[in-house]
Amino acid sequence: MTMQTSSPSSGFYERAFRSFSSTAISEVRRETYGEDLGQNNWSSVDEFRKFSQWLKLSDRSHVLDVCSGSGGPALFLAKTSGCRVTGVDIHPDGLLTARQLAVDFELQSRCNFIDSDVRQPLPFPDGTFDAIWCIDSVIHIWDRLALLREWYRLLKPGGRFLYTDPTLVTGMLSKEEIMLRGTPGYFLYSPVGLNERLIREAGLCLEMQEDLTQSVVELSERWRIAREKRKEQLTAMEGDKAFENMQNFLSTTQLISTERRMSRAVFVGYRP
Repeated sequence: MTMQTSSPSSGFYERAFRSFSSTAISEVRRETYGEDLGQNNWSSVDEFRKFSQWLKLSDRSHVLDVCSGSGGPALFLAKTSGCRVTGVDIHPDGLLTARQLAVDFELQSRCNFIDSDVRQPLPFPDGTFDAIWCIDSVIHIWDRLALLREWYRLLKPGGRFLYTDPTLVTGMLSKEEIMLRGTPGYFLYSPVGLNERLIREAGLCLEMQEDLTQSVVELSERWRIAREKRKEQLTAMEGDKAFENMQNFLSTTQLISTERRMSRAVFVGYRP
């Protein structure tokens, strides 16, 4: 999950990428997700496997990973499906990590990570990709309709897309809860029904959607506990204020997700 906005961030993503290989952060990821792919979102490995199946990937597929971050999920796709992946992101530390991991896993021939701002037209010809995915990052991009229209351009006819929206407003939220949920940076909160309309207006076809809120409930709690166990190491890296802000973010996220006042959903479809 990576921020793509000109608004100032809290430094969450920068810290996550710079400290990617630290022992404490690696241990937190393992305890949070079970299997550490370097992810920084609300998806477990089992969920990624399901996403790959929904995209119908094979060794002939070329996938665009929008906001690819440190590259772990993209490399997982390439390794498990045999597909080719191009990741785009704007964070230098994330791109550096992704490129190094591709070399470490001997996947550099099938995985390419490019410095590119997805708020702008991307540097690829029309119909380049068989599939596009974006995991928990559309919430950082102001003009979602423009983004989806760019996906339409980039997909081959029949090409598939999948994205997750983890900040669907499905209940009443206080001002404080909204601000705490947005601690990591620039967030957009969507009403129910907006994604469906924007997908349609972009010329894409929505094939299925599924509620994935339970993954947020479970991962936010495991993430918070894993961090609390390493409070001394993490405060030394982040500072006291940033550590407490992150813990409050996770506890608030867990509460409003448990009560289904904020939800997460996946949207899967294709270019006709």
